[in-house]
Amino acid sequence: MRSGESATHKILRMLPSGAPLEVLSRNSETGYTRVRSRDGKVGYVLTRQLMEQPSARERLEQAQLRLEELQQEPGRLSGQLSALQDEYQALTTAHEVLLKEQQQREQELINIQRTASNAIQISNERNQLRQQVVTLTHQVEELKQENRELSNDSAQHWFLIGGGVVTGGILLGMILPGLAMRRRRKSTWNSL
Repeated sequence: MRSGESATHKILRMLPSGAPLEVLSRNSETGYTRVRSRDGKVGYVLTRQLMEQPSARERLEQAQLRLEELQQEPGRLSGQLSALQDEYQALTTAHEVLLKEQQQREQELINIQRTASNAIQISNERNQLRQQVVTLTHQVEELKQENRELSNDSAQHWFLIGGGVVTGGILLGMILPGLAMRRRRKSTWNSL
């Protein structure tokens, strides 16, 4: 890059081949083009040395980088495919679980609707069962009372039997010794 439009002008800097430049103006008479570099320096370059596209070396480097990217692409795509398959499997499983839950909820709703439609019948059955409970409770109380009365009667019966046995024992205890004494007296008088 030179300071003016001829080979006699001072060289401002050496530009590497393929360096990007902004074209400001062209002079077809001198064959120079006024340009600006990326760092903002303005100068003149021979128009024939300018290229509309990047240099072959730069294009080769870009092609090699792109090739490396493309070679890595199958691995990356394979990883993405695996991740997508895992996600699909997880979503399928979640869908099946949600479908089962939906079926359960629908069945519960049907049961609730059936129960709600039978509410009057259930209420009547409940009232009948309560009445049966009251009746059975009275019967149980009556049976307990009868059992207590029978227990009392039985106790009195055994008490009377026991009293009779004791009385009989006392009487026998009084009579038998007297009989035994009479026999002895008779036998002692007889033996004389």
